[in-house]
Amino acid sequence: VQLVESGGGSVQAGGSLRLSCAVSRYGYCRNDMSWYRQAPGEGREFVSGFDSDGTTTYADSVKGRFAISQGYAKNTVYLQMSSLKPEDTAMYYCRTITCGRLYWGQGTQVTVS
Repeated sequence: VQLVESGGGSVQAGGSLRLSCAVSRYGYCRNDMSWYRQAPGEGREFVSGFDSDGTTTYADSVKGRFAISQGYAKNTVYLQMSSLKPEDTAMYYCRTITCGRLYWGQGTQVTVS
């Protein structure tokens, strides 16, 4: 399983970006996909994901500004980020638990100035 992320970049405060993450291989196992981020000098933190019933979940710091969604085949996850703030600057990582194993993407940089 490989995760391919895209959509990062530099944007001014108040702007928007959309991140995408695709699982390269999928089959009968469900992909439990989520987004994390890591700012310089900080630990990796949860940003958004899905509960077991499919309900979206968000870190308090991004509620109302970010929206997570999945593609129809459930092998792609998106993160629509709006009203971006400088404190959202971080490397954003896609994560999936597939067939009981944890996989991370390579990360995509988001910089808000």
